Amino acid sequence: MASVHLVGSGGRAELRPVDINDSAAVTALAVDVRADLVVIGPEAPLVAGVADAVRAKGIAVFGPSGAAAQLEGSKAVAKEVMIAAGVPTADARTCSTRAELAAALDTFGAPHVVKDDGLAAGKGVVVTGDRAVAVEHGASVLAAGHRVVVEEYLAGPEVSIFAITDGTVGRPLLPAQDFKRLGDGDTGPNTGGMGAYTPLDWAPPSLVDDVMAAVVEPTLAEMSRRGTPFAGLLYVGLALTPAGPKVVEFNCRFGDPETQVVLAMLDSPLAGVLYAAATGTLSGAAPLVWRDGAAVTIVVASAGYPAAPRTGDPISGADGPGVIHAGTRLAADGSLVSSGGRVLCATATGASLAAARDAAYAVLDSITLAGSQHRTDIAAAAVAGAVRIPS
Repeated sequence: MASVHLVGSGGRAELRPVDINDSAAVTALAVDVRADLVVIGPEAPLVAGVADAVRAKGIAVFGPSGAAAQLEGSKAVAKEVMIAAGVPTADARTCSTRAELAAALDTFGAPHVVKDDGLAAGKGVVVTGDRAVAVEHGASVLAAGHRVVVEEYLAGPEVSIFAITDGTVGRPLLPAQDFKRLGDGDTGPNTGGMGAYTPLDWAPPSLVDDVMAAVVEPTLAEMSRRGTPFAGLLYVGLALTPAGPKVVEFNCRFGDPETQVVLAMLDSPLAGVLYAAATGTLSGAAPLVWRDGAAVTIVVASAGYPAAPRTGDPISGADGPGVIHAGTRLAADGSLVSSGGRVLCATATGASLAAARDAAYAVLDSITLAGSQHRTDIAAAAVAGAVRIPS
């Protein structure tokens, strides 16, 4: 069970205890409150087809259909679409047996990239130089009844680019870089993301235009050709390789924590552009306007995250500006406690990336959560001018 957020004219969110993966329940609520726009954020209800059910009632929905959401729901499907569309991406093999897994690992060699074909809350990917670890992860995915996708390793810094689309027209947002590993220096297990920043002053100036032309537009065309047009938010995860940008993965919704920094820099009203995408009128929407400066966000995770997050720990200092809540709840006595793995984000903007980084860590310093984890190196390499695209 999760809560649906209702936002009225006063800007105050109201929570309703509705199972977000239950199409009938979400649709009934949307009808009951006479919703003008339903924005479906998480991937699971999108893949479950909740957007289809709400649209069937004549309500505008920002989020792809269940069929189109397979771009995230199945990495194998996403790879098929990329190949058909001519999108640059890593070579890959989809495996259904341990023998196929072993053969794929031998084909590509180390570093090994092993992915759960299905949804895994951002934690279904293992990148390792240890073949035994790769085999163990792949075997666990197969044992859970999922296929395994093994890919060639793409060398180069990773970048996220979001595109809002109505199925035909795409509008790019600012590129961002997130930090998927738990520990400083990109050590430890993959997580749902431990921090992010934007803009990327070190990236090629043509990056966004190049990705729109080589990735987003061909993908939208291919999805339409298949009869499953993609309308909503297309998240493009890229590696900037010596051969140019290549797609690591697609997601079908705003990515966390990159969204926190990208939207912090957006000066245009967000609801209007989402509604235009939901109603097929994005071509007539005003151009997006961006603020000057930079934004940084740092994730505060609970003790034991990501393997066994501890919940119920008291939180203090999280009621000030710049704190974005995720895995929090109010206890019976009204106090704030943790309720998930990634608990909250400390987010700030500044005239420069260095200023935004300092401000974000100052926000974090005011927060207390027993046993919490956070990285101390978010955006540090970019501030130091040390991010390099391999040649």
